Amino acid sequence: MVKTNSMYLELGTQLPFFEMINVNSSNQEKYNFSRLDNRHLLLMFICAHCPFVKYIENHISVLSADIEDQVQTIAISSNDIVTHPSDSPENLRNQAKLQGWTFPYLYDERQVFAKKLKAACTPDFYLFSNAGNKKFPLFYHGQLDSSRPSNDIPITGEDLRAAVQELNKNSNYPNPQQPSLGCNIKWTPGGEPDWFK
Repeated sequence: MVKTNSMYLELGTQLPFFEMINVNSSNQEKYNFSRLDNRHLLLMFICAHCPFVKYIENHISVLSADIEDQVQTIAISSNDIVTHPSDSPENLRNQAKLQGWTFPYLYDERQVFAKKLKAACTPDFYLFSNAGNKKFPLFYHGQLDSSRPSNDIPITGEDLRAAVQELNKNSNYPNPQQPSLGCNIKWTPGGEPDWFK
């Protein structure tokens, strides 16, 4: 495990087009940009094996339920499953089942989407505003909160929840956006993005 902070991505960056397998569907159907609805969008880069993700799994369940009226949630795993088979689609599906997650859980097999968003760690949180006309500019990119497996700070999700509140008020996020911290994304050997090397 290599502790890694999330990378800087300019606010206002548009959500790229995507199409990936939804492991949390009955027939492994593809899920793409056109399936998004009129709510705002929370994207989470997570995986099945990371201790930082396991630490917050229960809160992900609570948070996604709390915000679902205004914000749709999608989880994505981009880890190489040759080097890390514990993050295979089957194991991701089992993770979702155990946690009761019904939101789409996408497998970024070629790691293209992670590279487009400069995703660097698990967990890594992106909140996009639904600006209408299928435009989703980035509103917040940072940590869930300051709690970590190694400290005694309770898990509240306060940073991300504050961003959701400000987004629903149609205002700018007023606070500094603290980077997330977690395990590095397991890039395919030789396929690491330039900014990761």
